[in-house]
Amino acid sequence: MAQDRVEAVERALTVLDVFDSPQESFSLAELAEATGYYKSTLLRLMASLERYDYTQRGEDGRWRLGTSPVRLARRHLPSQRLTARIQPVLDALARECGETAALIEVAGETAHCRLVALPDASLRHDMPPGSHWSLGPCADPAASINGGKMICRSLTLAESHGLWLSLSGPAGRLDQATAVRCLDDAIRGLEGRDTPSPEDD
Repeated sequence: MAQDRVEAVERALTVLDVFDSPQESFSLAELAEATGYYKSTLLRLMASLERYDYTQRGEDGRWRLGTSPVRLARRHLPSQRLTARIQPVLDALARECGETAALIEVAGETAHCRLVALPDASLRHDMPPGSHWSLGPCADPAASINGGKMICRSLTLAESHGLWLSLSGPAGRLDQATAVRCLDDAIRGLEGRDTPSPEDD
């Protein structure tokens, strides 16, 4: 099958594999070290990937994943079913609590934002789908937010695992008890449970 290979495509896919990492962004030098490609080759590859929004280059000159990988992932049938089931719940949470609601997936030592609903507020935590961060020492996947906080509650669904619902926003506005109550109510609805969960200490 060697004759069916397209080297430029394989190189581009190799570059995209580098972004499967807790590290949020990469310099050209870091990409060159990770792939073994010359910087001149990488510049051409990154220009094409950026054109189709598989990668994005920030003002700091560092490269990040674009929105296309997330868009394609949503076309996967289990992801479509999960989106149809959970996105309305996130939308309702964002409206009710006035904070950012998200579905977080934990894989290994990394947390990924799968779905998100943003509140209608000028001051909010903007967290696009596809965002990812390294897990901290705590049991939950809450991200460290400068000036804000994230509250997470574990979600157990038959079709998936390692899922959490979260609310995040400014630290002075996001009330812990209210957020936990709203998240637990949403989880009971998703899991089909009518009885209240035990209250936290």
